[in-house]
Amino acid sequence: MMSMTPDKEWWTASEIAQATLPDLPSTQQGVDALAKTLDWRAHPDLAKRRAAQGGGWEYNWRLFPSRAQRQLLGAASTAVAALRQREDRTEIWGWFDGLPENVKAKARASLRILQEVEALSQATTKYLAVAMIAKKSGKSDRTIWNWFEKVEGVDPADWLPYLAPRHRAAPSKGQKVEASQEFYDWLKADFLRLEAPSFRSCYRRIVGVCEANGLQALSERTAQRWLDRTVPRVSQVYMREGERGLAKCFPPQIRDRSGMTALEGVNADCHKIDVFVEWPGFEKPIRPQIVAFQDLYSGKILAWRVDVDPNKVAVMGAFTDLLKMWGIPKHCLFDNGREFANKWLTGGAPTRFRFKVREDEPLGVLALLGVKIHWATPAHGQAKPVERAFGDFARDIAKDPRFAGAYVGNRPDAKPENYMSRAIDLQEFLDVVAEGIIEHNARQGRLSENANGRSFDDTFVSSYEQAPVRKATDAQIRLCLMAQEVRKLNRNHGQMMLHKNGYWSEWMSEIAGQEIVARFNPENLHDGVHVYSLAGEFLGYAECRQKSGFFDLASARATAKDNARRMREQRRIAKDLRPVSVGGLARELNKLPSRQDVSAESKVVKLAQLSEIERLEKRSKGGLLSRPTPTPTSSPEDEAKLLDFQQRHLAKQHGLNAEKREESARDRFFRALDIERRSEAGEPISEADARWFQRISQLPEYKTNRTFYDQYGAEAIR
Repeated sequence: MMSMTPDKEWWTASEIAQATLPDLPSTQQGVDALAKTLDWRAHPDLAKRRAAQGGGWEYNWRLFPSRAQRQLLGAASTAVAALRQREDRTEIWGWFDGLPENVKAKARASLRILQEVEALSQATTKYLAVAMIAKKSGKSDRTIWNWFEKVEGVDPADWLPYLAPRHRAAPSKGQKVEASQEFYDWLKADFLRLEAPSFRSCYRRIVGVCEANGLQALSERTAQRWLDRTVPRVSQVYMREGERGLAKCFPPQIRDRSGMTALEGVNADCHKIDVFVEWPGFEKPIRPQIVAFQDLYSGKILAWRVDVDPNKVAVMGAFTDLLKMWGIPKHCLFDNGREFANKWLTGGAPTRFRFKVREDEPLGVLALLGVKIHWATPAHGQAKPVERAFGDFARDIAKDPRFAGAYVGNRPDAKPENYMSRAIDLQEFLDVVAEGIIEHNARQGRLSENANGRSFDDTFVSSYEQAPVRKATDAQIRLCLMAQEVRKLNRNHGQMMLHKNGYWSEWMSEIAGQEIVARFNPENLHDGVHVYSLAGEFLGYAECRQKSGFFDLASARATAKDNARRMREQRRIAKDLRPVSVGGLARELNKLPSRQDVSAESKVVKLAQLSEIERLEKRSKGGLLSRPTPTPTSSPEDEAKLLDFQQRHLAKQHGLNAEKREESARDRFFRALDIERRSEAGEPISEADARWFQRISQLPEYKTNRTFYDQYGAEAIR
């Protein structure tokens, strides 16, 4: 890489002679004669009088012949190459990209001038080209030559960043004024806290502390620059605004809903409407809460309910309306508020993060309908699109002209002048809200990705007509209409108590003492309950038993009549279930031939000693000491083998031939079954078979095979 500027630019006649450059004289007299012949002194920019002692003239290297210039440039090429290697091409362009636009514009203007000079140099000398372009552009020759010096040895494609002002690339000299370390520490401790005080107030306090302790402090602007340089902005936001402020420093996640279909997913939330309403049962006006279910694909409000506060009854009512009108969604997005994470709706969900999750808790409505539950961050509009719709409610519905005087403002410090001058009747309020939600869904010009200028209604209908939608049956809707509670039935008669009311039906006596799930209408507890098992199986309906007066004779007679009817019914059932009476069975037993008791005479008699008898008679009636008898542990297979060995041993003692092959578990079971059959038929059984049967009937092997045999037959025995 050749340099365009040598290390030494100005030369005297004696220095030129001593350098012995090509095509130049080697004596001072010869150099002076050449300068006079070529009229070097006629170029004021390239020749000048020497200011040092002795005077004389100095000549610029550009007046030298071309071969002499090339030799001087070759000597400087090594130093220039080393300098350019230190400046990485990617780094210099990255630095240029970070400059202000006005600085970049100046660099582009300089580049255009150099490109014009290079183009003109092809038809004339470079010096003449520089002079002509300088006159045209209004720049001096020296300025243009300085630009060429900046880009010498650089690829023309990379000239632009080198023409930018280089003072911006110089490293920062750093802070010159220093303060005490205590000043820095105290300033950060005061400024970086969640109360978020202003920097000026923090600076005044810390300066006062430093002056009292004789410590050095910085000026206010210098301290501000030091803090911004040493503490990153994100760290300042987190320490002054907490996690919510930190979340604002990062872009939100963008979720794509274009691949969904209508009713594939819904989200729901509650919103307090900024209007005072006269609610029955309340002395003062209240601000009602609305529970709304929104379709995720279209943004349409599908169902809603209004109540005094967020509660599970309102949520279940709105979800029931959704099922009736549209169908069953595949996904539901809630926050984990108590009104949505209740067990009526989300029971059995393992990731509810609200209330205790029990293994025996009944399944909620969503689990029974096969709806997948998703949990979002509460009060986070980016996570639940329905909160954006609530913004429309606050702007449009709450400020409806029919609510004038009842509007309360969306903040405590934004109350209107006519605050609480009137309250709206409940029915009128519901009519206006219903009208506003219909207008919200039908409004054209929606700019969401799926709506694309259409209304929420049109967007929903176009997809709903083509999407596969699960319709809810009457039984599924009935589940949603009811709340659920787990109760244990009375262990004697099976009655269930719920909210101080008793529920009972005759069939409940069959499941007395069991835990069940009672589903009921929370708005009318006297309608009775539908009883389900913990697994969700419908068992039956139980009526609410009304309380009667203590001396109410009619109720007492009705109760006695019901009891008598039940007694008659049970007598009839008992007669059907027992066709043979106990007396008839006794007569059949008397017809059997009487059996003679087997008598036996002892052949070996041991006489007890008289002293031993007397000692035992005098012994006090105290508890005898008993020691545990060691019991050997063995597997069922070992015990079966032991039985087989004992049987062969007994058969050998009675003169029978022992069976040579070892019996399998199947053989042993059918052998025991044969002994049992012969015993029930009254056939004689040998003593050995009787003992063997007593032993094997206690083994797990026999009990397991017996269970399989009773349920599935002989084919199940292996």
